[in-house]
Amino acid sequence: MADFKAITPYAAHFGRSLDEVGRDLESYAALLRKWQVVQNLVSRETLGSMWERHFADSLQVLPLLTATDREFMDLGSGGGFPALPLAVASKGLDRHFVLVEPTARKVSFLRTVARELDLNVTVIGRRSDEIDSRETPEPDVITSRALAALPLLCDWMEPFFAEKTRAILHKGREHVDELTESGAHWHYDVVVNKSDTDPGGVILTITNLKRKSAS
Repeated sequence: MADFKAITPYAAHFGRSLDEVGRDLESYAALLRKWQVVQNLVSRETLGSMWERHFADSLQVLPLLTATDREFMDLGSGGGFPALPLAVASKGLDRHFVLVEPTARKVSFLRTVARELDLNVTVIGRRSDEIDSRETPEPDVITSRALAALPLLCDWMEPFFAEKTRAILHKGREHVDELTESGAHWHYDVVVNKSDTDPGGVILTITNLKRKSAS
């Protein structure tokens, strides 16, 4: 059995017990290792530190959520981070997760995990720019991890951004440059929190996203 120590700091935000969440994450890890043989879902170098590098890294979003956050959209879900660990931890909390991922094999993996773990997850097998925002619920929270630089992310997120929406984004050491670059084209408010798992990383919370008018 895995040591659940890496995810214990977030247990107060789970919708059920630490053991229940941990067992589901063990099942997720087993599926990921199985599928990794034929589909590159995560970096091979991180497989041995999955609990810290992927599960805890995803779950650090939980303290930033509120009781009224019900609808989530994850862009470029890949191997499912951060959305699937959040969905695992959110069982019992009336939360729904829409995962957007265009690669067919990754879509199959995400749907398999969601089905086998009985998660409240919808997987859309298209790019975000191929989705009409009317097809999906207005998100309370948009997440994304290791997908694209912030200026491009803003472009992809904007069609889904409602007045209530917050984007909670994993970013690395380059976040200062990305904020500067995106600020040339976008208005938004941002809160920067240090990452719990990456010494050089941050979690950005972005609200009030609006494109600047062309001058």
